[in-house]
Amino acid sequence: MGRGADYPEPAANPNDLTAIPAGPAGEQQGSRGHKRKQTLLSLLDALAELSKDEGLDELAPNQQPSFEDDRDVPTVDEHLQKVGAEAFNKFQRRVMNLDKELRNFANAARQLGSSVGILSSSYHLRGRLAQILYLFRENAADLFPRKISRQSRESISSTNLAQFRKGKRHRAPPHVHNPIVMEKLDPEDFPEQLQMFAQDVTTFLDCLNEFPEFTDEAVNAAILALEGDLKYWASCLKAYEGQFKYPAVQRYLHDLSSEMGEHIDSITSSLSVFIEIGVPTIRFAQKHASQNLLNLSTVATFFSAVTATTMQFSFDMTDSTLANAVNSFWFTSLVFSIGAAVNSLLGVTWKQAMYRSPGHRVPWWVLIWIKRSPLAFLVLSVACFSIGLVLFAYSSGQHQVTCTLTTVFSACSIVGLTAVSAWFASERWAFSRHNGTKWLADVLSETKVKVKSTRGVKWLIYEPRAWAWACSRWTRQHFRKLSDAVSELSARTVSRLTTVSEEKLADTERGITPVSPVPACASPEPLSPTFRRVGSEGGQLSPIAELTNTAASVTGDEDGTASIMSDHVGSLPGAGRGRFANAVRAVIKMRAASTAFPVEGRNPRRQRTMSSDGNGKEAEPVGVLKNSRVGTLVPKLKSLHPTQSFEAHVALVRHLQFSPNGKFLATSSWDRTSVIFKVGVSRSVREGMVLVPIHAQETFTSHRILAHPQGFVGQVAWSPSGHMLLTKLGRGVKVWTEDGVCRRTIDRRRNVQSITWLPGGEAFLSVEGSDVTKLDLNGTVLATYHFDRMVLHDVAVTQDGVRMVCVGTLTASADGFHPSKCRAEKQIIAYNMVKQEIENRVPVLHEVRDITLARNDQVALVSYENKAPPQLWKLDPVKDSVRLSLRHTYMPKVVVDFAGPSYFGGKNDQLVLCAGKAGDIHIWDRESGTLLHHIRAQTVGGDLTCIAWNHAWDTFMFATGSHDGGVRIWTTPAHFSGSIDSSAVSSRAPTNPANTPRSISPAPYDADYRTDSPTIQLSADAGDGALDTLAPRNSSQTLRPPIVVSS
Repeated sequence: MGRGADYPEPAANPNDLTAIPAGPAGEQQGSRGHKRKQTLLSLLDALAELSKDEGLDELAPNQQPSFEDDRDVPTVDEHLQKVGAEAFNKFQRRVMNLDKELRNFANAARQLGSSVGILSSSYHLRGRLAQILYLFRENAADLFPRKISRQSRESISSTNLAQFRKGKRHRAPPHVHNPIVMEKLDPEDFPEQLQMFAQDVTTFLDCLNEFPEFTDEAVNAAILALEGDLKYWASCLKAYEGQFKYPAVQRYLHDLSSEMGEHIDSITSSLSVFIEIGVPTIRFAQKHASQNLLNLSTVATFFSAVTATTMQFSFDMTDSTLANAVNSFWFTSLVFSIGAAVNSLLGVTWKQAMYRSPGHRVPWWVLIWIKRSPLAFLVLSVACFSIGLVLFAYSSGQHQVTCTLTTVFSACSIVGLTAVSAWFASERWAFSRHNGTKWLADVLSETKVKVKSTRGVKWLIYEPRAWAWACSRWTRQHFRKLSDAVSELSARTVSRLTTVSEEKLADTERGITPVSPVPACASPEPLSPTFRRVGSEGGQLSPIAELTNTAASVTGDEDGTASIMSDHVGSLPGAGRGRFANAVRAVIKMRAASTAFPVEGRNPRRQRTMSSDGNGKEAEPVGVLKNSRVGTLVPKLKSLHPTQSFEAHVALVRHLQFSPNGKFLATSSWDRTSVIFKVGVSRSVREGMVLVPIHAQETFTSHRILAHPQGFVGQVAWSPSGHMLLTKLGRGVKVWTEDGVCRRTIDRRRNVQSITWLPGGEAFLSVEGSDVTKLDLNGTVLATYHFDRMVLHDVAVTQDGVRMVCVGTLTASADGFHPSKCRAEKQIIAYNMVKQEIENRVPVLHEVRDITLARNDQVALVSYENKAPPQLWKLDPVKDSVRLSLRHTYMPKVVVDFAGPSYFGGKNDQLVLCAGKAGDIHIWDRESGTLLHHIRAQTVGGDLTCIAWNHAWDTFMFATGSHDGGVRIWTTPAHFSGSIDSSAVSSRAPTNPANTPRSISPAPYDADYRTDSPTIQLSADAGDGALDTLAPRNSSQTLRPPIVVSS
């Protein structure tokens, strides 16, 4: 509807009813316009009433700060709203997936016996998930109202009301319909709901383990991990009672959704595998057990029929005691067989029933009667029938052989049946006693050892055995002596008979043997082997005959050579000796050749090296509104360029800091040194009454090098006056003057996490584990502030010295719970040093690194690890205390792994700086959270470790440290007026900075340069009082700064 000329301009407040005209202007519109106006008035009345109701909650003291004065806030806030909404939607999808898997599990579990417990527990777990999701949605709707809408409780339960409208006859069981949020939930119910959630998942796990046929360790581990973290979260959240409407606690709860979502994903995947594998396995095992009971029932029924048939031959025999005994045993057997059949059918029905109670909720006698009685009754029935059969054989006057065989075989059957039954019962006892860790055979072996170790039993077992061994040993010894005597006697007799016969034979041969005229060497049959030379073309060698009384043998030694052994070597003829020597040489060469082939080595495997060069995309320019109050900062920030770069250390630069007066820059490194640089003043000339700078490039001179033989230097801290310097070691602190004189070495004998000065400069604070110790410059302990169940990381003190703000990690909850899988809770604590009490604490989930207070003590900058962006927290005064509230989260364009602490910068701490490990630098506006400038990693060149801002300098100046020990100084031109062409001062760097020659000194405002600096040479002569100028990378001078070595 168009706007008429008579309508005034609308009011700024849309709920202001006085802005809508009434009277003559409305009467000119006619009936149709009057109706429209009345409709609008009624709608505005309704909106006004709603706004009044909502305004009551918005006027609470925990209201989030308004940023309506910053025009850049909507863009930043929109990004945060989008990121937060995506995180909640991801959590909602995870919860819905788990709810779907629980529904599928319930449908599959209905096929199993005794599934009512798991169905009920899964239904209650789904209901608890719905309540948890409702609470997290309400929390997200408070944080991100433009992206997350609230869901009324009626909308959750309205879709399921149709099931309750059905009649009682058609109403579904309580475990079938969808869960409903019936109770009224409040954010203060978070700890209770998380505790009940832990109980529900524990109940679900217990019901799941009621199926002994299948156990999934993955499901157990996932559920137990979730249970432990839920109890830990519930216990930690109890400390924030009454603060669940505060934005800081709401943000922590929102971050917990991601941790809980990981647990839910793990349970969902494990439950899906259980549905696919576990449920069919359990179903098969239950069918198998039911089939066994059915078979037992069939056997019992058949045996009862046999017993009843047999009783027809003896039921009328009642004239003797033996006949009565037969009837008694057979009637008892019939009773037991019928009981076994009936109990088997009862067990089948009980096992297949869905609504039967779990095993641990049934009395022991019921379980024994249903599970054990069928088999026991059948065994007793068989035993009674066998005894009655033996007695019947005697009572009916059967033949003696028949009676004997019946008795023997029945006895064997009964004994075997009793032994096997006892073995089964013992196995069951061993399983229940040792929980499956020992078999029955192991238990029997241990029992046997214990029985044998008894004193009397040991004597009965080992003494007779020892006597038997002694007797057998005495018998063997005497038998051996007797056999030896007999053998010696027989040998002597045979030897004497052999000697007599040899003498007679020698006399006979000496009288009749003629002398042979043929020499032994002419024997036609050679007795030695022939040899062939390897590789020779000749025939066989001539044979070598053995001479009379000559023994020759060729033997192989260990080294593979042949040796000749004979009694008469000289008796060989010359030609035969040469042939024999040649044969020996041939054998030696042949054996040597068999081992002379070298083993071919493996060719070295050729390794490939892969290189990948990433083509980084140019970052998009930061869009900032020209009319914004931060718009004037962008040209200055874009004019930032590196003016100097020098090698300060030979190892990683751990920390650096400018002095409060801006005259010095202190650095610390892992090379066990700390360097003090003196910031030079630009030269200028006077034109009239104005100083005009000639060179805008500041100069840095190496003032002192502070050596620390004890260990690495982790932190430097300038005093408020700028005349004293603290250096932090692993277990101590050193106090230095600005001229490098070590005043004191304070040994703390504890790990020192961080140090910070008190505002007056008369003392400092040392963070040591769970304590913050106040020390003077002589190392005297002035006070100690203890924080229970906390490990502190950093601390900052307000300018009035009344409060300090600490960051640390919670070691355990108030109830003693520890996180099982999630990250431990971290806290930001506002502590009153005068009253020595905690005024306020807020939880955070990310790994806190350090904290820095602005100079006005109104805001604190908290830095995190593991790619978490820095955050700005406001200290709101509330009566005599303060309360911490989250003001901004400084989001980069892409995920960045930040390095070192974040810093305030600019005039009145209007900027926030943070360096990335990859080498990029982000600069935000503190108040609006807008990313004003992003210096890319290619421009910086090298991995960064820390950053520091010079607050006392007129122009923008900050320093960065890197892994290679280098320090780079960034400044803006001194004559910058704020309207410089962005193309002339944009931050850029050449692709190959090493190609820049050292002999060329570029202009100080050119950004396209990077030159190398010679390595700093440290002189050991500490008496040299001259201070050499530390040259930048484009200088060729070699520096020799004085070294101060502290003992």
